[in-house]
Amino acid sequence: MQERGFSVLVIAHGRAGHLRQLLAGAERSAELPCEVVLVYMDEPDPEQVSCSLPLRIHHVSSRPEETGLPLARARNAAAALASCPNLVFLDVDCIASATLFTALVDAIETDPVLAMAQPRYLRAPLETGASINDFALMEASLAHHARKNLAEGGAGSRHEMFWSLGFSIKAELFAQLGGFDEGYTGYGGEDTDFAFRARAAGVPMVFVAEPLFHQHHGVHKPPFNHFEAIVANARLFHGRWGTWPMEGWLGAFASAGLLEWAPAGTGFTVLRTPTGGEIESARSSDPY
Repeated sequence: MQERGFSVLVIAHGRAGHLRQLLAGAERSAELPCEVVLVYMDEPDPEQVSCSLPLRIHHVSSRPEETGLPLARARNAAAALASCPNLVFLDVDCIASATLFTALVDAIETDPVLAMAQPRYLRAPLETGASINDFALMEASLAHHARKNLAEGGAGSRHEMFWSLGFSIKAELFAQLGGFDEGYTGYGGEDTDFAFRARAAGVPMVFVAEPLFHQHHGVHKPPFNHFEAIVANARLFHGRWGTWPMEGWLGAFASAGLLEWAPAGTGFTVLRTPTGGEIESARSSDPY
């Protein structure tokens, strides 16, 4: 096992088109991974994809007690299957720039750190079968307003800015931190919890400058479609860390009359769940 070798870990559900673009991006990387570990969630018969890189496929299913997809459990399963000492996690709707994998592995090679990519968001969906290159993707994307300058700060303590859409970590360190907490199910909170546990263990955050391109897809603003999971995960997070994650979303839920909540409070009351009409009206074609 080469010390420089790295595994790319992907979790997926119903995103075959995005997955094909992710794999095409991995294949054109300046430094190729030893393997791609692909974990499908609640998708026993996925649409077939091909890849010139070694592809290891695994399946996980939701449990009755879980709300939404088992994101944390799927990422942990991918890490357990990986054969390399360096792990690069990549969300299925992302495309790595040609130099991103090298930068992420460089960042973790000598020091125990958690390294995150620079996200850029495509303004529109990619055409089916379109060839991709970094110049075209840069022209077609924009930086996230809250994360575009993080790489200028070097290693530090901005763990609250961590997102799991593209990051690297040593496999040994990931195991020492206990992976993602599988008490979080569905959307929201599990990645911030992971970063906070890294901070509690004295593991610095590093933000690399090389971009990660997030593929365009419809979103809900606010994410009424993930209401139950966000509420459950926010309670779990606050009980552990004494602070609220996803404050913007909780505030939006409160403004819509779904929650009785205040940022300085120690809890909240669910007043009602969003209606189908509210969920539908929250649909947005914004990049993020």
